[in-house]
Order: sequence, then structure tokens, then C-alpha cells
Amino acid sequence: MQLTPMRCMMSAAAMMVAATTAQADEWVVKHSPYDVQETADRLEGVIEGSPAALVARVDHQQSATDAGLEMQPATVFIFGNPALGTPLMQADPKSAMDLPARVLIWEDADGTQLGYLSAETLSERYDLSDATEALDKLSNALNMLTDKAIAEE
Repeated sequence: MQLTPMRCMMSAAAMMVAATTAQADEWVVKHSPYDVQETADRLEGVIEGSPAALVARVDHQQSATDAGLEMQPATVFIFGNPALGTPLMQADPKSAMDLPARVLIWEDADGTQLGYLSAETLSERYDLSDATEALDKLSNALNMLTDKAIAEE
């Protein structure tokens, strides 16, 4: 395929839109003093001891290994509490795309990280202006659960 000036402009525009979209997703990221496996096990225990229900624990590294591929450790937790999530979905049914909540635990050059989308990102992504109390409760719950999972003993 030949790169014409028009194709170059369209490619540049597409990259700018993608970069803008990526920047709009603000994450809360916390460093864990534990490896991915231990952080994940600790988060699972914290979730089990809370009003939230664990929906799934996805070990992406294991899935990659099963497919004959390699990747750094990365585990996603999907969990929620209908008392917190339902008001958000009532305010904007499209918010169900990001609910129940998701927390990613991964390893990078700086060690083990734990992160999730901020409440502000969810509010900007969906029309949740009528559900600020529920959004605050979700934010507080995510903060508390993740802080407990990475707390040093």
C-alpha cells in the first residue's frame, strides 16, 4: 500500500484520537510490596471478607501459557456489590459495561502494581451525574479493598 499524503493525514488523525481516548481513562494505581500471585491471593481474601461477591479471577499469564505463549504475570478480578453498582446502572445502563468493578494486578519494571479505573473516569464515560453518592461509595470501597490487599503486615 502506498502512503499518500491523505493516508498519512488520516493515520495521524486516528493516532491522535486513540491517544486522546487513552488519556481520558485515568487509573488509580498502587504499588504492592508482594508479587502478583500473593497480591491476587490477598485481594481475593479481602473480597471474600467483604459484602462484595467475586465474579471471576482471570489469570492472563496462565491463559497465555496454556496457549503456548509467554507474558508477564497479570490477573484481573471482577467483583461487585449490587447495592453499590445497581444505582450506577440505573443512572446510565451503559455503565454496566464497566460493572461489576475490575481490578488489574500486573508486574512491570517497577514491581507489582494494582490498578482500576477511577470514579472520575466512570463518571466522565457515562452519565452518572445523578448517582454521585453511589459513585463515591464505589470509589471508597475499591480504595479500601485494594489498600487492605497491599497492606504490609
